[in-house]
Amino acid sequence: MLSRISCFPPLGLAYVAAVTPGDWDVRILDENFDAWNHEEADLVGITAFTSNVGRAYEIADTYRKIGIPVVMGGIHASMLPEEALCHVDAVVSGEVEGIWAKVLEDFQDGRMSGLYQGPQIDLETSDILPRRELLHPGYLWQPVQTSRGCPFDCSFCSVSRYLGRRYRQRTAESVLRELESIKGKHVLFLDDNLIGYSGNARSRALAIFDGMISRKMDKKWWMQASINVADDALLLQRASESGCTHVFIGFETTEEGSLEEMHKGINLKTGVDNYGEVVKRLHAARIGVMGAFIIGNDHETDAYYRSLARFIIRSGIDIVQISILTPLPGTALMDKVMAEGRLLYHDFPADWEKFRFSYLTHRPEGLSVESVYTGNNYIKKRIYSFPIYHYRLIRSVLSLRRPVGAYLVYKLNQALKRSWLNSHYRGAYPDRIEDK
Repeated sequence: MLSRISCFPPLGLAYVAAVTPGDWDVRILDENFDAWNHEEADLVGITAFTSNVGRAYEIADTYRKIGIPVVMGGIHASMLPEEALCHVDAVVSGEVEGIWAKVLEDFQDGRMSGLYQGPQIDLETSDILPRRELLHPGYLWQPVQTSRGCPFDCSFCSVSRYLGRRYRQRTAESVLRELESIKGKHVLFLDDNLIGYSGNARSRALAIFDGMISRKMDKKWWMQASINVADDALLLQRASESGCTHVFIGFETTEEGSLEEMHKGINLKTGVDNYGEVVKRLHAARIGVMGAFIIGNDHETDAYYRSLARFIIRSGIDIVQISILTPLPGTALMDKVMAEGRLLYHDFPADWEKFRFSYLTHRPEGLSVESVYTGNNYIKKRIYSFPIYHYRLIRSVLSLRRPVGAYLVYKLNQALKRSWLNSHYRGAYPDRIEDK
C-alpha cells in the first residue's frame, strides 16, 4: 500500500515529458495510485526499477501485441538493455534529455528500434525543468534533482555506472527558480549527495540554502549526503535555517571489514567509533538523522546483530532503514556473487521482483539465510517495541526541538515499522537470538 510519507513521484518521466515537443499529448500513468488500464497511444514509454521491472515488461508486452511501439528507460533497462529489448522496441540507456529527440524522430520515420545511448548532459547550462503538472497530486514530497553522477564506487551501487563518476551540478540560481515554482511545501532532493564532493559543490549548496532563506520559501525538505556532512557546522546550520528536517546517511554497518568490502572509504575515514558524534552534530543543528544500514554481509554473527541493535538504540538515530544486501544489475557486488556462484535466484526476469532489499538473493559466506532474516527481525523488534520505540521517539522530540521535524520522524518510523510488520519474513523466521 502506498505511503504518502515514504513514496515519491516518478520524476524521470516528467523530464521525458519536458523534452517532448509541444504538439505531443503526454500523459503519465502511475500505478502507485491507480491500476493500469489499457489506453490508446501512438507511443508508450515505461520506466522501472529492478524489483518492478516484471510488471513493466507485462505492460509492454500487452501494447506490443496490438502493434503499439514501446520504449523503455531507467536504471534497470540501462544496466540490462538486452533483456529489456526482449519486451520493448527500443531502450534508452543513461540520460534521456540528449537523445529523446532522436528517438522520436526515428519513431515518426518508422525506424525506432534497438539501443539508444543517452549522453551525460551539461547540467550547468541545461534549463530543462520537469513537467510536474503531469505527476499525480497525491504525493507528499516534491522531488528535485540538482546534480548527477558520483565519484565513489560502492560495491552495491550502480549509480556511478549509470550516471557517471563525474559530479555534475546545476547552478544554484537554476535550482532556486525551480524551488520557487513548486507549489507544495515538502521537498526531497533526489541527489545522491546534495553537498557534493568539492569546495565548489559546497559553495553551491550554501548558495541554495541561503537563497531559500532570503527568498522566504518556507519549504520543509530533506536530502541524502555522505557521512562527512557532519564535519561542516556552518553548512548544517544554513541547511536547518532553510527548512532541512532530516538527512539520509548511509552508515551501512559498524563492521570495518564489511565497509572495506563495500568500498565505503568515506565511512572508514570518519570511523565507526565516530558514528554517534555524527548524529550529535546533526542534532545540534536541529536536523534529524535517517540512518541506513545493510545486513547480510559476509561473516556476520548473532553477536553482531545484538551489537548493531544496541548501537542503533544508543546512537540517537531518529529513523532507521535496515536493508538486506542486494546484488543489483550493474554493480560490482552482482559481478562478484555471480562469478562465485552464490546467486540464489536465476529465473529472470520473474525473479527480479525479489531484488527489493527485503529478500536475501545471494548466499553470504559464513552465515545462513535463516540467520540473516532472524537478525533482521531481532533488530526491528528491538527498535519498534515498547518501551524502546517510545523512548526513541521522545528522544527525537527533545533532540530536534521543532514540531515539524519530530512529526516527520514519527510518520517515517511508523511507515518503516508497518513495512516490517507486513514483510514476508516477519512471521516466517524467529525474532529472538538465543544465547549460545
